[in-house]
Amino acid sequence: MFNNQEFYRSVFDLKDLPDDNLPEVIICGRSNVGKSSFINSLFNRTNLARTSSTPGKTRSLNYYLIDKNLFLVDLPGFGYAKISKKEREYWAKLIEGYLKSSKQKSLAIHLVDSRHKPTELDVHLNNLLQYHKIPYIVILSKIDKLKQSEIKQTISNTTAVFPELKYGENLMTYSSVKKTGKKEVLKLLSAMFYHF
Repeated sequence: MFNNQEFYRSVFDLKDLPDDNLPEVIICGRSNVGKSSFINSLFNRTNLARTSSTPGKTRSLNYYLIDKNLFLVDLPGFGYAKISKKEREYWAKLIEGYLKSSKQKSLAIHLVDSRHKPTELDVHLNNLLQYHKIPYIVILSKIDKLKQSEIKQTISNTTAVFPELKYGENLMTYSSVKKTGKKEVLKLLSAMFYHF
């Protein structure tokens, strides 16, 4: 399982959403949280998802087809300041429209930078997921940049903002560099999508 991954489509307009009726796993979070690195490390790929040192690179809904069985959908990063107000509004409209219109959403993986407390944008994204009744987990990314004591603190900071989260169940830590947490994420996805 998870043996075959391919870039499928970039969607800039809601009319171009795939109609394959496959389950969809959303990858979402603030700009520069490491979504592309997360996707690449999860599947041991270096260039499946394009990474960039410039935040805000993802400007569309990017679909990745996994084992011809499910889609990973990479959403544009929230909150990148160095784009125009018009473009930010376009992104927001695209994301909101997707969350409303796609019927195949099975899970959202909300990446939060472990080096910082969840921001207002993280809370806004969490509220959006809850409003659209999308099951979600939160993954604290870039965990390799923290000491062990700091990891405990960031888990505590996150559950203070999102009390519904429980570490080891719907809250996980992850390092795209050291692959920490990779086994746990793949196990969760396997349990969800490879029992039918």
